[in-house]
Amino acid sequence: MPGFINKALYYFYQRRLKKEIKDGPMPNHIGVILDGNRRFAKKYGMDANWGHMMGYEKVRDMLDWCLELKIKNLTLFVLSTENFQRPPEEVKGLFGLILKACEEIKNDPRIHQNRVKLKAIGRLTLLPKNIQDAITDLENATKDYDDLHLNVAVAYGGRAEIIDSIKEIARQVKDNKINIDDISDETVQQHLYKQGPDPDMIIRTSGEKRLSGFLLWQSAYSELYFEDAYFPEYRKIDFWRAVRAFQKRERRYGT
Repeated sequence: MPGFINKALYYFYQRRLKKEIKDGPMPNHIGVILDGNRRFAKKYGMDANWGHMMGYEKVRDMLDWCLELKIKNLTLFVLSTENFQRPPEEVKGLFGLILKACEEIKNDPRIHQNRVKLKAIGRLTLLPKNIQDAITDLENATKDYDDLHLNVAVAYGGRAEIIDSIKEIARQVKDNKINIDDISDETVQQHLYKQGPDPDMIIRTSGEKRLSGFLLWQSAYSELYFEDAYFPEYRKIDFWRAVRAFQKRERRYGT
């Protein structure tokens, strides 16, 4: 009986929460730092790669939640450049999971029915060649879609992104393609990995309260929301609560 009551309460709370947010302003772009997979695995006595697999399954749920709310842009922080320093077995498992994800997403009917365009951002040349090829195939399979833009930050670092942008701008200045006096915010923005709108909101799970290099340039005016749950435990109502919190904030953009 207690379990039935809890399920009923959850159901009615979820309905009320959806009603609260459905007519409010939706964030156009949400960034998510998928944190806590390893601690989730440790909590259940499992290895890190099991935790990452559970995190991948939650990503599939999150995509559905964004489609339901008609959010146009979603950027997920999947693998940082620092993550390459983790134990070799874990890194190998992460590479295998990324390859599996590319193959499954490419063949997922929801991706094509909902016209989801996927773009990987980061220093992709750091990845094994077979993963680079799988990413290219997936991007090509979705390149003509435009209903939801799904950006996956892999082999990514915010500082690395800015450094690579500076290097490219410097090359173009050297080749007389850019006048140094014309360099502006827009110039830098045009040379970042991530094109399109800056994130309106960034969510980080697991209780950590920092960006850890995620979209450093683009997040200057993003609303930040920190969730205590590990990412594999993250629920639809947690996501909806984050959206509700966004709707209640008054965005000032530095004014």
